Amino acid sequence: MIGSEAHKMLFCRMLLDTFNPYRPAILDWPRLDDAAREGLVSLPMWDIAVQTEGKAGLRVKTYGEQISDPLLAKAVALNAFEESRHKHVLANLVQAYGITLTPEPEYVKPRNPEWAFMVTGYSECIDSFFAFGLFEVARRSGFFPPELVETIEPVMQEEGRHILFFNWAAWYTCNLPWWRKPSFVLKRLAVWAFLIWERLSIARDVNGNAQDNNFTVTGANRVGAAIKLPELLEFCLAENDRRLEGYDRRLLRPRTVPTLVRFARRFMGRANRFARA
Repeated sequence: MIGSEAHKMLFCRMLLDTFNPYRPAILDWPRLDDAAREGLVSLPMWDIAVQTEGKAGLRVKTYGEQISDPLLAKAVALNAFEESRHKHVLANLVQAYGITLTPEPEYVKPRNPEWAFMVTGYSECIDSFFAFGLFEVARRSGFFPPELVETIEPVMQEEGRHILFFNWAAWYTCNLPWWRKPSFVLKRLAVWAFLIWERLSIARDVNGNAQDNNFTVTGANRVGAAIKLPELLEFCLAENDRRLEGYDRRLLRPRTVPTLVRFARRFMGRANRFARA
């Protein structure tokens, strides 16, 4: 089935048929007490998050403009719309809570749309895995009050859909001429190498502090739970499975990051009961 017309129909229809037509402008941002607001403002992620979504929307849109297949073009266009909508959601959030951002850079159309689309797709597979766990830690600890969790939840659901839509990578690879497949495999490896380098750079630069290269754990501690890395990874694995399990099982799930995390967990000892509660 992988690489077939039915496979393409499956991941495209999944995205199109589960579209949530919410409008960022009418999201009701709940009032936070001073402690909750200060905690939210202190998270060292808002500039990166807004700029990431701004670049993602343009990258996906640019790639979609060169697609001739009507169904795939429609799905990619929706993907681009949702990425841009995430930026609007974040912009409204930071405005609602008085979070100050650095000036955004100019968003420039990528010269290599396919590369840019792949960077965006694989980025979401990596970042959403950890975001799912951090979001759950914030919910359980009470750092995000229930009203704020409910407001942000549609964005989290869309991230799961975007991950599954990236079945495109397997379908696209299968449909390349045999003589193009080796170079495309090399391109995928280059994308992964670039993303690893990029994330290490971000970890060094967050807050201008090179010591913050353990940003995933630092972020978890900032959202209100004194949590160790093994516990956080348990949350990430569980939430990744939970958020993707409701979709058609024929769709491929990301394997690289969960597999690496499960392997790493074997050397970290047993997580405490908080992560399994």
